[in-house]
Amino acid sequence: MINLYSIRPKGFNIGNDVIYLGINHFIRNAFKENFNVISLPATSKYESHKKAGLSSQTIYEINQFGHGVIVGGGNLYENGELEVNATALNALERPLMVFSVSRGKVYNKNLEFVNRTDVMTDANIGLLNKHADISMSRDKATKEHIDGLGYTDNIVGGCPTLFINEMPQHLVPISEQDQTDVLISIRTPTLMSIPVSYQYELRYQMMQMIELLQNKGYSNIKILCHDHRDIPFAASFKEVDYLYTEDVYTYLTYLKNTKLNLTFRLHSFIPCLAYDIPTIKISYDQRAISMLDTIGMDDWNINLVKDDLLKEVEHRLDNMGDLDSIKSNLRDSLWAENRNTIVENCNHFAELVAEKN
Repeated sequence: MINLYSIRPKGFNIGNDVIYLGINHFIRNAFKENFNVISLPATSKYESHKKAGLSSQTIYEINQFGHGVIVGGGNLYENGELEVNATALNALERPLMVFSVSRGKVYNKNLEFVNRTDVMTDANIGLLNKHADISMSRDKATKEHIDGLGYTDNIVGGCPTLFINEMPQHLVPISEQDQTDVLISIRTPTLMSIPVSYQYELRYQMMQMIELLQNKGYSNIKILCHDHRDIPFAASFKEVDYLYTEDVYTYLTYLKNTKLNLTFRLHSFIPCLAYDIPTIKISYDQRAISMLDTIGMDDWNINLVKDDLLKEVEHRLDNMGDLDSIKSNLRDSLWAENRNTIVENCNHFAELVAEKN
């Protein structure tokens, strides 16, 4: 029996669980049978115990019982979510694959991209890529940064959630009331790394968007929280209700049962592309902007801090047919190439595990 250790984000954001489902789909296809996936948190700061990350304890366990280790996916480079013990990593004896990990910059008050204050150090990013047998960066900006560190073997792998529709679908019964006309996937403004003035303005902009949607004939509008920290902001809108779940299958069922997803979150936008649910993305940092560029959706993106938000939302509502055209052109070209890259590297990882064990 093959034991694969998965070092992944296990914080509050349910998007991490969607990514995990996507990764496991491709790993399952590569290994086919007789394997276990042992999931451990990338950091101990959200956990009540200390077994996390690439620590001396976890790497000792991987060397003893594991046959390979996968790091990702998620924003592990970007916000210091991955703990790395350099001495322990040097002692790793099993194949290592970095899968769909991103590093993005944020806007400062002058609307320039700058490094986050909690970004993973270049030394640790370099160390991880030095030891990785396979390194798949999630987006172009991440690859460019790692290339600049001298580790040019990393490749752009995209995000596995773009193919979430390929997985067996475990739909959860939901009420008719929760089968919505619009889901607005939010992030609490204070958790957005944007200038404070934009954080303060966002509630008013949300109210304008809700009014616009109602005027366009959308009646059953709900806010979708990806994180329990979104609830206070969601609860401040008395005219619409909000949904929250910690169950990833219920979350995906909400997405599949809406007529439109208007989202600040990558991991409702990308699954909606896969499910053919009309969706509009509002981005506010480099990781999202670069991810949409990576999958050929940059022309459909709305930049929260650079664009006229309400005008751009209305334009997309009035031209939703353009989204179908964009997706149709991408499915057999860029997206197919993206999928092949993931499949080929997961198969290569399976071969490495077989060779070294």
